[in-house]
Amino acid sequence: MDLGNLGLFKLMSRKMDWLTQRQEVLSQNIANADTPEYKSRDLKPFSFRDALSDSRRLTPVATNASHLAGTRGTGGLSQEQKVRDPYETAPDGNNVVLEDQMMRMSQSSMDYQTITNLYKKQVAMIKSAIRTGS
Repeated sequence: MDLGNLGLFKLMSRKMDWLTQRQEVLSQNIANADTPEYKSRDLKPFSFRDALSDSRRLTPVATNASHLAGTRGTGGLSQEQKVRDPYETAPDGNNVVLEDQMMRMSQSSMDYQTITNLYKKQVAMIKSAIRTGS
């Protein structure tokens, strides 16, 4: 049984993937805290509504060699965006605020732990149902 095919597990996996990508972006912001003219970035906020609609999109497939190749717009869950209206910008043009980035990283870490615990609980419930059903 592949749990990745179940809707709830698929959404939890996508959220964990998004959180992993966000940690990478935030790490890059922290690493470039002293780089002149560096603008901090973040990912587009994750919403389950977007995740559900994103999973329902079909990718174009060419069934004949003379068909044109389809394109899919950029975006999705991991689209990067620049942070708007920084409240603190250094004279060299860098707008990375370490305290803010560290708060975002810790929030992402806590969210990841929450999703991981939820995933474990769901697996335990399925195991329990399988054991009692046989």
